[in-house]
Amino acid sequence: MKHVGMTQRCNYFPIVIIVVFSTLFFGFFLYNEYTKLIPFPDFRHQKPFQETSNSSNVEVQGTNEEHDDGKAEVKTQGSTEEKYQEINDLNLIIVEEKDDGDNKRISLPLEECDIFTGEWVFDNGSHPLYKEECEFLTEMVTCLKNGRPDSLYQKWRWQPRDCSLPKFDAKLLLEKLRGKRLMFVGDSIHFNQMLSMVCMVQSVIPPERKSFSYASYTTAFKMEEYNATLEFYWAPFLVESNVDPPTMRDGTVDPVIKLESISKHGDNWKSMDYLIFNTYIWWRYPTMKVLRGSFDDGATNYVEIDQNIAYKSVLKSWAKWVEENVDPNQTSVFFSSMAPSHMKSSSWNNPKGIKCANETTPILNISTLDVGTNRLLFTIAVNVTQSLKIPLHFLNITTLSEYRKDAHTSIYAAPGGKLLTPEQKSDPARYADCVHWCLPGLPDTWNELLYTLIISQT
Repeated sequence: MKHVGMTQRCNYFPIVIIVVFSTLFFGFFLYNEYTKLIPFPDFRHQKPFQETSNSSNVEVQGTNEEHDDGKAEVKTQGSTEEKYQEINDLNLIIVEEKDDGDNKRISLPLEECDIFTGEWVFDNGSHPLYKEECEFLTEMVTCLKNGRPDSLYQKWRWQPRDCSLPKFDAKLLLEKLRGKRLMFVGDSIHFNQMLSMVCMVQSVIPPERKSFSYASYTTAFKMEEYNATLEFYWAPFLVESNVDPPTMRDGTVDPVIKLESISKHGDNWKSMDYLIFNTYIWWRYPTMKVLRGSFDDGATNYVEIDQNIAYKSVLKSWAKWVEENVDPNQTSVFFSSMAPSHMKSSSWNNPKGIKCANETTPILNISTLDVGTNRLLFTIAVNVTQSLKIPLHFLNITTLSEYRKDAHTSIYAAPGGKLLTPEQKSDPARYADCVHWCLPGLPDTWNELLYTLIISQT
């Protein structure tokens, strides 16, 4: 048994074992020291910047046009609609929606279509879905404003292999959310995604009918026009941990978790209509410290257990909470798979690169990719979510995101609310954030996939 803060062990093994484990320990030490440098967002400093007079909002179009590879195109000209489609190229369900008297058409994937398998297509006509000047973005994600010289990362669209995603329609989504609450639960990656969703819908809401609020655990975007909210709840391990409090979230403290202790967080999730969970980026150690006792009682004793065992135990506790507390007739539940990091440029055949720094295009020429995502944890997540007794949507964002080495904040983040200095920017090996993502950017695609599943529900 150990106390929080103790890091050394005394082990006496035969000489061969010592050599092997010394090598492994040295590798884990280097990894640990690196991850402590990752600029995890400090929510105390995450203040949105004001929208400038040069900003432009997303225009909600009455026309759905696809300009990718000629596979499908839907045009609206006055009262006449024409649909061009190569035979057997695409499988679409066309659903008519009415808005302000005008007919719109959106293409929904067939049930058998895997929307998570496909390719990235450069599309500077429909993407980005909003401008970086969205007033609700924080400096942590505004890469262009922070000095990034290129914007190509904003203009890639995800194209499923056997179908097409519907064009994002903010008004249609908000009608689905009318009178409801949607909450992202998890770590800073989900905070990233929540900000993305806010910017994707906010332009169609009158300024006086929307508001944004920060609290210790819950961040909320209220849309009075629709009596709806988009929310984020901080719970990086889903269960209780020592990095839950606002002062402990900068990534410099070794995390300690309390297995099976989820109800304290869960009480804040019960009234939601849509729940989207994730937990991954804080699982960065080969073993996890598990608390003996209660955080409320000031306990500090812990034991270390294998990461995979701890992850499975946490997800089983989460699954039990979902089954016991979620009414599937009222609440739709989603689980997001791992959002990858890009630490080794050799993974995409760029041995002279430094992590994700200066990457400007996705990985396009490698079919089998390994950027270091923990696939054992991925498998555990798949198995646990499939075992649930109530319906759950598994958002498999991992593989499609692994190709986006270009989309990270890199040296254009603002850890602790401060931009990197020129000296820090010149040392990407130490300071480049290859965990979090620029906005607009990749998290918008995750939300397009989520949007597709939400509007497809009857």
